[in-house]
Amino acid sequence: MIRSTVAHVDLAALQANFKAIQKFIEMGIADPKGPRRTIPKVIAVVKANAYGHGSERVALALEAAGADLLACADIEEAVVLRRAGVRAPVLIFGALSVSDLDGLFEFSLTPTISTPSAARAVQQAAAKHRTTLGYHLKIDTGMNRLGFRHDNLRRTLPEVLASPNLRLEAIYTHFATADEPETPFFDQQRTNFEAALKTIDAIADPQGPRRSIHAANSAATLRDSRVWYDFVRPGLLLYGIVPPPLASTIPLTPVMSLTSRVVAVKGIRPGEGVGYGLRFTADAPVTTAVIPAGYADGIDLRVSGRCHVLIRGRRVPIVGAVSMDMMMVDVTGLDEVSPGDEVVIIGRQGSESWQQIDAREMAAAIGTIPYEVVCRIGSRIERQYE
Repeated sequence: MIRSTVAHVDLAALQANFKAIQKFIEMGIADPKGPRRTIPKVIAVVKANAYGHGSERVALALEAAGADLLACADIEEAVVLRRAGVRAPVLIFGALSVSDLDGLFEFSLTPTISTPSAARAVQQAAAKHRTTLGYHLKIDTGMNRLGFRHDNLRRTLPEVLASPNLRLEAIYTHFATADEPETPFFDQQRTNFEAALKTIDAIADPQGPRRSIHAANSAATLRDSRVWYDFVRPGLLLYGIVPPPLASTIPLTPVMSLTSRVVAVKGIRPGEGVGYGLRFTADAPVTTAVIPAGYADGIDLRVSGRCHVLIRGRRVPIVGAVSMDMMMVDVTGLDEVSPGDEVVIIGRQGSESWQQIDAREMAAAIGTIPYEVVCRIGSRIERQYE
């Protein structure tokens, strides 16, 4: 049995988006006005259940499309991918202090080392397993989250580089304001990172293998080709969503749509209210339709009065408080709406531009970001892959 509310995940669109990003990078590198460089490879970010799209199927599709590396938040997420049959290299972004480090070796994972204590723990685990483990080194260039401070590397890094069972494979950072074009801090972080790379070159073994470099998430990939380095790390772009407020010429298709079915139609008399708290009161006769999707499914409470859904190709407003399992919409004047009618919460219902509701639109209406809209779609929502 499948509940009425379903997330449809278009894996062909996902793979097409991946290829479109690759083409965008290739064309940027081929720009005769720019420096001649090797074409960066792609790290496909599939953390947080692939931004709500379902990590196992998404990761396998991206692997088949040619992703050079996949990236997860933690060891536990990566184990899910390995057990699903993913064989591509998998990078762990997050902190390792609370994880079972044996998973790195059992499932052939690549850790990020972002603190001296993490380096010691991973070194100890690698020695126990009698192996040498490749890792990526994270540099904190001003976001002040994870990473070795860019201006303190001569003190903190020598011990890490001297670890006999660890092999430095890549160096990276993360931008705090890549999606804020008006702030100069993006360029400051780039400057800090490139200075840190020179410091690492000065204190690392010059005879060692060349280390790869990466820094560009989706927004930075769109914003500045100078930070493409050896890899780019698209996340949101893979799923067909451009990080706001940025624009893009990359031909992307939203990968996920969220649909449901009308389960009841109600007539509301003037003066009567709808839903918990009766936050919507009819000032004229109103017809509402009940949809079996609520905040337990990831529908934000703030959508009421701000967002619409599509029924019979028409935009209809969400009214009344969203409840745990249901929400109501105003279908007054929409002829013959009846139980069983398709409802599009995110996605398209018709060929006109106004017959589409995407995650960016919903996020803007409720004052959040599209990452949250897709990531919070609940686990009880069936993902159907197409």
